[in-house]
Amino acid sequence: MDSAGAPAMSEFDVELREVTKHFGDVVAVDRVSLAVERGTFLTLLGPSGCGKTTTLRMIGGFEYPDSGEIYIRGVPMGRTPPYRRDTSMVFQNYALFPHMSVAENIAYGLRERKVDKATIERRVEEMLRLVELEGFGKRRPRQLSGGQQQRVALARSLVIEPTVLLLDEPLGALDLKLRKQMQLELKRIQERVGITFIYVTHDQDEALTMSDRIAVMNRGRVEQYGSAEEIFERPRTRFVADFMGAENILDAEVVQADGRSALVRVAGAQLPVRGDGLQAGQRVALVARPYRVKLLEDPAHQDALWQATVQERVYKGSSVAYLLQLATGPQLRAEVLVGAGDGHAEPGRQVGVAIDPTHVVIVRE
Repeated sequence: MDSAGAPAMSEFDVELREVTKHFGDVVAVDRVSLAVERGTFLTLLGPSGCGKTTTLRMIGGFEYPDSGEIYIRGVPMGRTPPYRRDTSMVFQNYALFPHMSVAENIAYGLRERKVDKATIERRVEEMLRLVELEGFGKRRPRQLSGGQQQRVALARSLVIEPTVLLLDEPLGALDLKLRKQMQLELKRIQERVGITFIYVTHDQDEALTMSDRIAVMNRGRVEQYGSAEEIFERPRTRFVADFMGAENILDAEVVQADGRSALVRVAGAQLPVRGDGLQAGQRVALVARPYRVKLLEDPAHQDALWQATVQERVYKGSSVAYLLQLATGPQLRAEVLVGAGDGHAEPGRQVGVAIDPTHVVIVRE
């Protein structure tokens, strides 16, 4: 709320404007700006030490920026403490009270806010239904599985109806199968309650599964902010492409450019590509997903950009994966659907390699 007590108007639940945070001589977060629309599932994604958890903690008020400002629903937070922010946090270790029952854990925030008993009971039952733990209210945390504890922690944070729910790698302690189940559950719950989730993880698949928007962070900065599809299919920098698992990243040089398209030289071949703002002589990288790489049985085929030797062939059921050694030096990975022109190219065979230029991405170094 503003100083008069009326809610400020903003189309965004959370805004960060040029936020910077130091720990001694280390710049943990470096001039980060983000605007998170209402009802968004945003993931802060990146490797350890990239600044994602520090950013989350600053939104929640557990750390304060050295410069810049954070806004929640248009209200500047300044040095507002966590308990006065309209946020709630789900921690990595869930932080459940072992001496309390499931229902008491969920009700904790409401009791602290002096909510009447009847409302507390109703809201707790609603939360138990939401996280599919009806009938578990009297159990203690130690009587629950890891996934059930995670749901209780989620319910405890949601019951106070925050504007923003902050989640700090809450699935990290779960096994792979349960983690994948909970990813779908979290997205289902977020869509049902309709509030903004800001989620921290280093797991690319987790981010792609759940997120409406992803902010890929590196060395305290946001390298790219966009939809899950944009981040995966159209990375803007070599770091983002590499972090998102791009297996084919080839050094390239711009030969000609007209502002919207360019001709690039890559591994000895020239390829016309789309790309705004490229300049002749610029060093870039070409990114092509393995399923975009086409094998040609005839190495001299007119569509072949390169000639290559098959180094490995791995049958994967519905597809066949290849490791290709280009005659001009680099290696490429290709993945071909079974029955879609695989040709059973065995290791040692010479093949042609083609790429549709509309399916490649040019990234800056």
